[in-house]
Amino acid sequence: MGALDWIVIGLFFIFLIAIIWWVTRQKQKNASDYFLGGKDATWIAIGASIFASNIGSEHLIGLAGAGASSGLAMAHWEIQGWMILLLGWVFVPFYTRSMVYTMPEFLEKRYNGTARTILSIISLISYVLTKVAVTVYAGGLVFQQVFGIETLWGIDFFWIAAIGLVAITALYTIIGGMKSVLYTSVLQTPILLLGSLIILVLGLQALGGWDEMMRICSIEIVNDYGDTMTNLIRDNRDPEFPWLGALIGSAVIGFWYWCTDQFIVQRVLSGKNEKESRRGTIFGAYLKLLPVFLFLIPGMIAFALSHEGIIVNGEVFKLSTPDAAFPTLVAKLLPAGVKGLIVCGILAALMSSLASLFNSSAALFTIDFYQRFKPKTPQKRLVRIGQAATVVIVVLGILWIPVMRSVGDVLYSYLQDVQSVLAPGIAAAFLMGICWKRATPVGGTWGLVAGLFIGLCRLSAKIWYSSAPVGSEGWFKYLFYDTNWLFFCGWMLVFCIGVIWIVSLFTKKPSEAKIRGLVFGTATAAQRKATWNSWNGWDIVNTVIILLITVAFYYYFW
Repeated sequence: MGALDWIVIGLFFIFLIAIIWWVTRQKQKNASDYFLGGKDATWIAIGASIFASNIGSEHLIGLAGAGASSGLAMAHWEIQGWMILLLGWVFVPFYTRSMVYTMPEFLEKRYNGTARTILSIISLISYVLTKVAVTVYAGGLVFQQVFGIETLWGIDFFWIAAIGLVAITALYTIIGGMKSVLYTSVLQTPILLLGSLIILVLGLQALGGWDEMMRICSIEIVNDYGDTMTNLIRDNRDPEFPWLGALIGSAVIGFWYWCTDQFIVQRVLSGKNEKESRRGTIFGAYLKLLPVFLFLIPGMIAFALSHEGIIVNGEVFKLSTPDAAFPTLVAKLLPAGVKGLIVCGILAALMSSLASLFNSSAALFTIDFYQRFKPKTPQKRLVRIGQAATVVIVVLGILWIPVMRSVGDVLYSYLQDVQSVLAPGIAAAFLMGICWKRATPVGGTWGLVAGLFIGLCRLSAKIWYSSAPVGSEGWFKYLFYDTNWLFFCGWMLVFCIGVIWIVSLFTKKPSEAKIRGLVFGTATAAQRKATWNSWNGWDIVNTVIILLITVAFYYYFW
């Protein structure tokens, strides 16, 4: 890191502080202002926030590491712009009509208070144990490698970087709420895109071009069935990424994440109307087409550079571990000034993800717990409760970091395991709730409970059988441990849908008044007209373009 790099980083923080200062000048009169930015966000802010919130440590370390170790296998999860379109075209009208702040609140309107409580608890615990802790852990790891500092003032630099990142992000999130998340994303997203694009271009240049990368990676066999790092669609006997399982599992996890998770949907709820929210998802879908090329492909480039022993800036490029792919490219490839820009991009990604996590978690606690038990709480006090909740969540996330450090190289697997068993039950509850008028409150609740129970069984089996004697066999092990995680995810969704369907048939159906506007076929004439008037040819054309790009990607890498 040279003087020019530090100047660039300093300028980034000056612009960031200016935006935060401007946000703090805006009055936070009520909970809507604080948690949803006053519901006046434009499509540019929504789309940028969706993308910047999504791009975090799991991309900088996990996705680039996955590219360096297994090639294109994880691309199924990253080429999901079409799933964000599903959020905009299908779910935005229902969420907008419901006038909710949180996804658990929507489930209460569609089902009952029990469903709301279950989803709130699952979401809060998963945010602290996975998203907050993992983002902070990986952030500290990235900066330790990029700066090349082991200790500072006698303290492990990992902790200085991690806690410093949390403190800065928490400060502006607590002060500015959703507006600070939205408007800092408008600054952070272009920096992140530009920085990652520079890495991609310089990496390909050092390697000898796209064709050279494809040649090197195409001769690296990744399973016993002849598939290589460049195969997106792999043999259905592949133990990790069978093609059918990958298509099904990535769709289930993607549906839960993009269409029902508070972390993402809260950005859409902040839109001033259906039109802005939908166009925000279309813009976000365009941006979501990029991570494969900005993070996964650089991981493959890092593998190829290391595999061929290519000299970069006077040194042989050596990759210590797959997870070190992105920070190693930053450290080895970039000249002074540009390295500072990339560090700003990394900061932007981590800070934006953390800010979104903090604000979403605070909204869940304040709206779904505190306000339910104290409904007469003044709006300004709700804002203060949300700020206090953010502080608590930050502390809990930091306390969980030592556990994350002990996980080490299996960090990304840890995330995917949790998400693959978290998604199906929640996805089933939302899918059946919006698509089937007969789905009852009892049915929806039991679908969530079934998903939670099966998920806990799966995670417990992984912990137990990973260290159990080799001779431990039986139906439980076969079902909950040996079954491929992607196929398990798909079957789990089918099971949870079946539970909702069967229980609903034997319980009292909801009244027409309760589900009006919340299920297909129940919207009023005024609601249908509002939705119809919220889109035009611009929305159709751009939607088709995104779908065609997705099809072309699968065709090229098939």
